Amino acid sequence: MLTWFLVNPGFAATTERPDDQMRQLLIDAVNASDSFGDRFDAEVWLTDMSNRLKRKVADPQERLHILKTAHYEASRAGLPPELVLAVIDVESNFDRFAISSAGARGLMQVMPFWLNEIGRPGDDLFAIHTNLRFGCTILKLYLDRERGNRSKALARYNGSVGKVWYPQRVFKALWKRWYRQ
Repeated sequence: MLTWFLVNPGFAATTERPDDQMRQLLIDAVNASDSFGDRFDAEVWLTDMSNRLKRKVADPQERLHILKTAHYEASRAGLPPELVLAVIDVESNFDRFAISSAGARGLMQVMPFWLNEIGRPGDDLFAIHTNLRFGCTILKLYLDRERGNRSKALARYNGSVGKVWYPQRVFKALWKRWYRQ
């Protein structure tokens, strides 16, 4: 059963109560969330971010799958999960089947050449887990190469090295929608 803050709107990030389906999905997600420090952290983060993402991803199962996977892969790579959500927001607007004019695919708009680079040409970049694993790993590599400079790493991720427009878009999305309260 979810703890008191989910049913007491005075303590939740939103005053809208989750419906029965969403409540069960959250319970299941929280119980299987191994990238969180504890169950309470999982409940707070997943509930808050799920409410924020509801406008872009209507299906509650897909929404929680994206959030759990983003949190897990960001944590595994050593990235703030909220930054990864901001990148996804800017890159694909949370459309897991997005394809850019350059051919980048999925939530984090990963270029297909990466599959050949690591000898896994059969992997599916539209699969949420695969896309987020690749995207987070690539972003972390660029962050390390740029010695922690997020602006430079984000520009490198987008292929706009030396320009600031892309990092500014990601930071705006981060501050406006994905900041941690």
